[in-house]
Amino acid sequence: MILPPLAGPWASEASEVLVALGSGAATGLPEDTARERLQRLGPNELAQEPPIPGWRRFLEQFRDTLVILLLAAALISALLWLAERDTPLPFEAMAILAVVLLNAVMGHVQAARAEQAVAALGRMSAARALVVRGGAPRGIPAAELVPGDLILIEEGATIPADARLVEAMALETAEAALTGESLPVSKHSAPLPADAVLAERANMLFSGTVATRGHGRAVVTATGMGTEMGRIAGLLKAAPPETTPLQRELDRVGRLLGRIVLAIAVVMVATILLLDDVRGWSAVFDVLLLGVALAVAAVPEGLPAVVTAVLSVGVQRMARRHAILRHLAAVETLGSADVIASDKTGTLTRNEMTVCRIVTAGGAVLLEGTGYTPRGRLAREDGAPIAPAQHGELLAALEAAECANNALLREKDGHWSVLGDPTEGALLVAARKAGLAGVSPPDREAELPFSSERKLMSTLHAGGRLFAKGAPDVLLGLCTLERVGEATRPLTTERREEILHANAAMAGQALRTLAVAGRALPPGAAPDERELVFLGLIGMRDPPREEAKPAVARARAAGIRPIMITGDHPATAAAIARELGISADGRVVTGAAIEAMDDAALDAAVRDISVYARVNPEHKLRIVAALQAQGATVAMTGDGVNDAPALRRADIGIAMGITGTDVSKQAADMVLADDNFATIVAAVEEGRAIFSNIRKFLRYLLSSNIGEVMTMFLGVVLGGVIGLTAPEGTLGGTPGGSGVALPLLATQILWINLVTDGAPALALGLDPAGRGIMARPPRPRGEGVITPRMWWGILQVGLVMAAGTLLVLDAAMPGGLIEGTGDLRHGQTMAFTTLTLFQLFNVLNARSDERSAFAGLFANRWLWGAILLSVGLHAAVLYVPPLREAFSTEALGWRDWLVCTGAASSVLWLREAAKLLGR
Repeated sequence: MILPPLAGPWASEASEVLVALGSGAATGLPEDTARERLQRLGPNELAQEPPIPGWRRFLEQFRDTLVILLLAAALISALLWLAERDTPLPFEAMAILAVVLLNAVMGHVQAARAEQAVAALGRMSAARALVVRGGAPRGIPAAELVPGDLILIEEGATIPADARLVEAMALETAEAALTGESLPVSKHSAPLPADAVLAERANMLFSGTVATRGHGRAVVTATGMGTEMGRIAGLLKAAPPETTPLQRELDRVGRLLGRIVLAIAVVMVATILLLDDVRGWSAVFDVLLLGVALAVAAVPEGLPAVVTAVLSVGVQRMARRHAILRHLAAVETLGSADVIASDKTGTLTRNEMTVCRIVTAGGAVLLEGTGYTPRGRLAREDGAPIAPAQHGELLAALEAAECANNALLREKDGHWSVLGDPTEGALLVAARKAGLAGVSPPDREAELPFSSERKLMSTLHAGGRLFAKGAPDVLLGLCTLERVGEATRPLTTERREEILHANAAMAGQALRTLAVAGRALPPGAAPDERELVFLGLIGMRDPPREEAKPAVARARAAGIRPIMITGDHPATAAAIARELGISADGRVVTGAAIEAMDDAALDAAVRDISVYARVNPEHKLRIVAALQAQGATVAMTGDGVNDAPALRRADIGIAMGITGTDVSKQAADMVLADDNFATIVAAVEEGRAIFSNIRKFLRYLLSSNIGEVMTMFLGVVLGGVIGLTAPEGTLGGTPGGSGVALPLLATQILWINLVTDGAPALALGLDPAGRGIMARPPRPRGEGVITPRMWWGILQVGLVMAAGTLLVLDAAMPGGLIEGTGDLRHGQTMAFTTLTLFQLFNVLNARSDERSAFAGLFANRWLWGAILLSVGLHAAVLYVPPLREAFSTEALGWRDWLVCTGAASSVLWLREAAKLLGR
């Protein structure tokens, strides 16, 4: 159904919208018209995608480049086994597959189910609706609503669809989850400007919001995916999930290793064919399989599993600090965040209205304490004690606020909450702080309800006592007297101006102000709101969290820029931002201004301005995208439905665990279990520590593998120089080969990659955070996980490992540069042991590219346990007969161990010298 083409329904008269939709203000839609529209337009439900089967989610874990390389390695190893049948089972292929499956299971368990966000939106929709059809009211499933239906709204009802109000009686709705507005919104039926933003469309009702007061009737203008809730679901679906720096880097490393593997295979095969007399297709096939097998050794088989395991450990550490990670790879993104784009309501503030200032004839009184807990001291603004006369004025004002009130204050298990309007709840809390008993007010006999037209509410109680609260300018106009101490005096023009000036001053501090008044009526008289006695002004606000300001300061010290993005009023946003230290200049950009900006103008704005108000979901997406276009890594916080698309788009989406909606939680990468902004900064610190540890074990594993690759390659190329030759008619010591010997067997390399390296790499992931980790600026967005300096260090270590291993191999065998006495098996065992010990000395180097390995040498007890475990496992391969046969090793004497240890320790001393020169 098409609405008037020149404006949205909020800009048209209600009668025009009814005509456009073929409906009536009293009769609604005819039943047959409603049926036809339901059949044509579909049910009032959010579009649901079919859930992804578990088996598909599991298979998605195998899309990583490194995992694909490992699967190729397993396949090639299995082919080698089929060709040679030298063991009862293909143990190498089975070991690689076991690692791949372990990694997939761990990733699957932690994987996010992003489509649950849309399902959570659906759960927020109303189940049933009260509708007028053919002039008769009736209840129907909310899914059967169609545009043009006339719906009846009562207090407490969930709005079932987007609708234009036809009639509103003191109607207010809670829209914080949709717009970010912290207070209930007063509704009316008058038309609004066509350019009114979502949060200012006071004549519209929105699906999924709740009526907190009053009643009304409205004509449905949009259902299902056409509603504001549906539009957000569409944005959520369209927002592509961002890949993290670690994911991108590991994918790049995987592709690089793939090219290295291919190059090694080609070079090794060509070298053997050129240097050795290879005859017959069988020998050629053996050489080809050897080249491929050696290339497979270049892949760090344990890397994906170690990455997943260390990230999982990081997730557990963060959970202990109340930060729940929903995506493993998001752990390291926190460490590079340089912008935290935070919602205001419920994130930086408590989302609990609090009275903080009361002005009576005797002066201003400040109320301490925040939130709904009724504890807090009252004190005069000038520090002087509250005089008895002023105390009487204060109690009279708060008695009126308590009586002209429909909220309830409840306490359960030490937690205080408000049932009803949060503004009225704040008044009840203030009354308790002032010492009022908290018993029910005198029997209420009548109520003149609040409406957006009256801006006033009055209640009449037994004994003819009338209490009123409302907008200060309106209520002041109804007052003729003012309470001063225990008496009253006439309100003069000068005094009225003083009161209005005090009201303007509180409004300038972003306080929401109310006035309270009262009078005595004859018993049995009707409510009369004339000739009231003015009792005072009450200022309230949604206060900042106590921990928010120091958290903002700590974020700034860490090089992180905090930004506020809210749907609330610009003045309120500016005041809170100024108080928290987010922005000192008071500049605010509104959603309407963003709407008028092109991308270049918005790009310029986000560079300097840190506060955005009255924004809708599209604006939040544009702000996040503009920041990312400038190279920023954006952490976006939020708790409402309106935050979900931007949470998905941000590099790291952070939802509130207590006040957050299901939608925001499912769209986010991280959920704060305590809704504490300071937890975000703590999570950033943890993320930086985890990322630092990821770099440590990447440096360790990759340098170790480079060492293995260089050892194998140079061992074959320089075999004649170092005396590495196999007996005639063998390949690497196996019968029927070409006569070329290998420094290490493929099974030995696989053992080093999977077993010897695994425990130390995991232990590096538990390394404690270094000092000053939050004093450094965030990592630049374009900086890889592995920097050029790291690659240079990795190549240096790899070359030292290869040179030392080959020299020990040469010294263990006859011929070559250093004369030895052992056979090929002895030489390979010496090389195997030396390379293993090289890796264990190298793990100490890997803790830092700059700091000495001896700084905090014993800070990580897990690391020393892992080193001892790896030495023990290697000893088992040398001294346990079945393992010795499986890995073609022999037992070594203590002199052999001294030689291997001495050579292997060289990597520690040489890297220490290089670090010293670098410093």
